[in-house]
Amino acid sequence: MIVDLHCHTNISDGALSPDQLISLAVTKGVDMLSITDHDTLGAYAEITSIPTEMQLICGIEISSQWRGQGIHIVGLNVDMENNDLNDTILQLSQIRIQRAEKIAYRLGRLGFANCMEGAAALATNQIGRPHFAQYLANIGAVKDTSEAFKKYLGAGKLGDVKEHWPNIEMSIKLIRQAGGIAVLAHPSKYKMTRSKLTSLISDFRDSKGQAIEVVSGLQIPSVTRDLAKLSRQFNLLASCGSDFHSPEKSWASLGKTSHLPDMCQPVWSQWR
Repeated sequence: MIVDLHCHTNISDGALSPDQLISLAVTKGVDMLSITDHDTLGAYAEITSIPTEMQLICGIEISSQWRGQGIHIVGLNVDMENNDLNDTILQLSQIRIQRAEKIAYRLGRLGFANCMEGAAALATNQIGRPHFAQYLANIGAVKDTSEAFKKYLGAGKLGDVKEHWPNIEMSIKLIRQAGGIAVLAHPSKYKMTRSKLTSLISDFRDSKGQAIEVVSGLQIPSVTRDLAKLSRQFNLLASCGSDFHSPEKSWASLGKTSHLPDMCQPVWSQWR
């Protein structure tokens, strides 16, 4: 069974529309899919049809923080009609608008004009750093989006605007109140030391988080084995997802993830 429980559409910072993403998933033979756009469930209202051979799980990726560091919490199998969840989504949308305005202002100080308008023209819904990166590439300020992140938008750069996202405990509580399962997204991408990552997972578990992404994209096997052991150590369910954003990103190909190690209990065992 091919499972991908972490991917993005152009409703947040992905390249494909929800229908295009589902069509691609069908061609890839994906059996179970969750669209987990950043801080929005908007993709689900745009879907015109769901293939009978595919199980679509309602999901979201909530921007959060832990000890001052940005952390992403995926909510799987959430009730998209939940009032508290939708109220929080509206609040996060306002935070994202403010963040985009700050990014545009900072890029303007570097001499790049009309960044807000340029990024907005590229965004279907939310404006994020990838849209600013594409705008900088389009005007010839950088050769590609990777260079834009390296020079201006990546961690520690002027365009890396920090906002006051909910703490992980709040995000976990929100997901659980909406009937979902809270998953710590792509643990290896936070570039933490082993001891700090263990502390994060411990706090996540103590805050009633239920699962971690043992498999994320095309990570190396040793990372998968290590995360599998941590999932067992903290008695957490295991999830897997590509973190797909675009067909051009080979490191995150839709539906192309390794299988969960045998020691793991799959998160989808909770709803199958």
